[in-house]
Amino acid sequence: MQKRLQLLGILRRINAGIFMLLVVIAIFVFAGSASAQSLNWDGQMGIFVTPLAYTIPSPENGLGRPVAAYHYLDGGQVLGEFHQASVSEGVFDRVEFGYTRTLHETGQTAGLSDLWSRGFNTFHGKVNLLRENRTWRPALSVGFVVRSQVENVGGVIQGQPTTNEDFYAVATKTVTKIRQLPLVFNLGFKDTNASLLGLAGNAPAHQGRLFGAAAFAVRGPRRSTILLGSEVLQEPRNIQGLPGVVVPTTLTYAVRILPGGALPLRGWNVESPKITIDLGVAQAVGAIAPGLDLQARHQFALGISYGF
Repeated sequence: MQKRLQLLGILRRINAGIFMLLVVIAIFVFAGSASAQSLNWDGQMGIFVTPLAYTIPSPENGLGRPVAAYHYLDGGQVLGEFHQASVSEGVFDRVEFGYTRTLHETGQTAGLSDLWSRGFNTFHGKVNLLRENRTWRPALSVGFVVRSQVENVGGVIQGQPTTNEDFYAVATKTVTKIRQLPLVFNLGFKDTNASLLGLAGNAPAHQGRLFGAAAFAVRGPRRSTILLGSEVLQEPRNIQGLPGVVVPTTLTYAVRILPGGALPLRGWNVESPKITIDLGVAQAVGAIAPGLDLQARHQFALGISYGF
């Protein structure tokens, strides 16, 4: 009986993954061909969990072509598994907006996993206020993220969906002073009432949090480029509905593969491979209170982005 339940669980995970991939593939089929940028977990142009100040390429007088992405996170035995499908769009060469749907597969820890339910919606927008130049000046953008129908933790306890949001400013700079070794630096501040980007529900109140990232690019096999980097994302310290818990800062370690081979020598807003593949490890949450361990400290993450 136990083996049968395990088999059914595996089949459900496979089916959810296939469904999300079919969604992304369907979007590919019904769109034209152009250049791509990499979307992050929330659907923004970014790394894994942090946005960049760059926006999705688009003409100065209208809409660009969309970028679609699929993300997967193995949240562990307590949080379960998360699948995300995103579609984002650029406009006027300074603005981006998009939508992400999260699907969740329940974990296997009795008494805790039931605090996570179904999935939720994510809407985002970003405006580039200052363009990067070739000297010292970084790109500077402001943006927002709104997540609706969030039933994780506090929503389950309250018995109703909740909403949370981020408002942020971010600066990004690509440095090319070192020959054949472009460096990318990212630093931002956000006001948020989301816990773990909504994956752990809401925080009790809005808080100001810092985030940042650093990466470098090297040439890979054939025409490919490989970016190696890490992100830091401060989290609100508490979770709504779970008094006494302490949520640590989220860290990620990522490898981005650009098969098209474009190095970000003139900034990622110009260099545009059609497809990117992200592989990473997310260091999210472990023991957040005595006797309460969410067991999500070294979790595998995958992202695939495609631009039309």
